[in-house]
Amino acid sequence: MKRIRVWDLFVRVFHWSLVILFGANALIIDEDSAVHEWIGYAVVALIVARIIWGLVGTRYARFSSFPPSRSAAMEQMTDIAAGRTRAHVGHTPLGAWMIYNLLVTMLLIGLSGYLMTTDMFWGMEWTEELHEILVSWAELSVVAHIAAVIFESRRLHVNLPRAMVTGYKENMPE
Repeated sequence: MKRIRVWDLFVRVFHWSLVILFGANALIIDEDSAVHEWIGYAVVALIVARIIWGLVGTRYARFSSFPPSRSAAMEQMTDIAAGRTRAHVGHTPLGAWMIYNLLVTMLLIGLSGYLMTTDMFWGMEWTEELHEILVSWAELSVVAHIAAVIFESRRLHVNLPRAMVTGYKENMPE
């Protein structure tokens, strides 16, 4: 078994910053406050930076290393159902879908939040409803993400949360 450097500093800081900011806005900060808006802008800035890093960053940070693939995701689900373990150095195929889901959802939350502040959409019910639906979807996705990380960590004997802190995946097959 070996130790592999997977997550660079940018990816780790991005990940934990997004956790803190989204968590604060969704669970703690008053939704009518200016702080809520500024945190929303910070989240969008983080997502934009991550998209850029996904194009030019390090090997496992690049979107080209984890393209969304229906067939690869089905293969991973088949492996899980059959009890086969196949460790992935970067994101798993199912993990890739979740990453794209969360990136798009966070951008849409930011867009719908911004629309609520514009003269054109001020007081429009649909923008607030859309914003709330997207936040609920993001919260569900985050819970599913956490559950999947715990499940995969146990199934593969690779501590994925630690890897997102240290940058290294350990117990990887050679």
